Amino acid sequence: MTLLQQLQAHKGGLIHLKTQLYWYGVGYDKNPGRVCLVLDIDTTVAAATGTTPAAVHIPAAAVDTLLLIDGSPQWIWIDEEDVELL
Repeated sequence: MTLLQQLQAHKGGLIHLKTQLYWYGVGYDKNPGRVCLVLDIDTTVAAATGTTPAAVHIPAAAVDTLLLIDGSPQWIWIDEEDVELL
């Protein structure tokens, strides 16, 4: 099962980001290990454009995911090595 399939099946569930986020225009947030709620997954080709505001890092297998972070929904690129499904 791919990360995309795992995240689609995990909508509404919690994930643990094992590393800190990099916010474009700001830098790393220095908050590793945050727990987030999975709200949605972008499965379109447009997800590959890199227009999201933050990322763990963006390898070819990264998935554009809408997460609830600090009370605000944010689209984040995540990769399998940086996330743990709870």
